[in-house]
Amino acid sequence: MKKRVSLKLPELTLSVLVISSALMLGFSSGGFIINVKTLGFSCFSTMQRGVSAVAGGVSSFFTSVRDIAKLREEYNALTEKLKDYEYLRRSNAEIRKENERLREQLGLSQSVSYRNITAQIIGRDADNIYSGITIDKGVMSGIRKNMPVIAIQSGSVGIVGKVVTVGLATSIIMPVYDKSCNISARIQNTRDQGLVSGNGSIDTPLSLNYIRKRVLEEIHFGDIVVTSGENGNYMRDIPIGTISKITVLDYDSSLEIEMEPIIDFSRLEMVFVVDQTAPNKAVEDSLEGQ
Repeated sequence: MKKRVSLKLPELTLSVLVISSALMLGFSSGGFIINVKTLGFSCFSTMQRGVSAVAGGVSSFFTSVRDIAKLREEYNALTEKLKDYEYLRRSNAEIRKENERLREQLGLSQSVSYRNITAQIIGRDADNIYSGITIDKGVMSGIRKNMPVIAIQSGSVGIVGKVVTVGLATSIIMPVYDKSCNISARIQNTRDQGLVSGNGSIDTPLSLNYIRKRVLEEIHFGDIVVTSGENGNYMRDIPIGTISKITVLDYDSSLEIEMEPIIDFSRLEMVFVVDQTAPNKAVEDSLEGQ
């Protein structure tokens, strides 16, 4: 059974007086006023910091968006500049290569003892039966039938072939790899003489015939074969090709020799048609100057 708690009137009166006294003492000393002010300041400061943080975040967001847009513009501008730079770099490289080729051609043109006509290749016959090369010079430039044709590639001079057909402004060259092309030649080191013949295709090695077996120990892979200059068809000692294969045949007194042409016909662009009946004025002038 629960006990009832009851306050008598004197006790209740005493309690009320104590609490009232405490409240009056607190208000009279200003303690409650100070606490209220402190509490209000704390609440306001917290709200102010929150508002400031939100405003700062929004400002930072828009600033970041603006910065990203600016960076994107700068990136696009730099990308375009890089493209321009790459284009200029490639163009300069091509110009340098073209200048090198022109210097090589000029050097060859001035060093050949005979008059020569520079010509551009403008057509090729891919037919295996007739492998003609068409150039942009003809009778009007002084070209005649059977003139020898040479070229220079990477500093190396080599035989291209000879002129077989001449028009007013164009001519056709029979290259060394044509089956109808035969050139009197010598192995440069040993001076053994033979005959170079084509086999009808730019991808097929040339043949060097009539080299005796007795010189087998004296010739090597990579030896250069040059024109002999006999019969007046080609100038003397112009490289034709290099020995790439040597086969000994039991039934033949001669070696079977294959050659790779000095000239890479797949990259050939410019040629020199040589007029062996006329001297090169540039060479004559340089000799007179000495």
